[in-house]
Amino acid sequence: MGITSYEVKAKFIRGFSDKTRLQILESIKNTEKTVSEIVEALNGNQSNISQHLACLKGCGIIVSRQHGKYIYYSLRNGEIALLLDVMESVFTQVEEEVAACERNDELDCCSK
Repeated sequence: MGITSYEVKAKFIRGFSDKTRLQILESIKNTEKTVSEIVEALNGNQSNISQHLACLKGCGIIVSRQHGKYIYYSLRNGEIALLLDVMESVFTQVEEEVAACERNDELDCCSK
């Protein structure tokens, strides 16, 4: 049996489930950036950022374009920016519950 629609959706959502990836997405939400610009904005290391960029690109969340020797990364489209905005809006409503929730850690329901 092939991969189900729910499995694909879960895989897509996992692209958003890492702190560094969320920081990258916020960093490029309004303007495209090179790896070096993202590394500088996040105060991270290039190898780690590059791995997360590959994940985001593989999940279809971001795209890249080459211009000369530089590769620029941006959100795939405005809907991804809107999704980030909606997630932020919902998060502000549930932040306290999420911070206090111990079941996520116990059940490992929000990882992998």
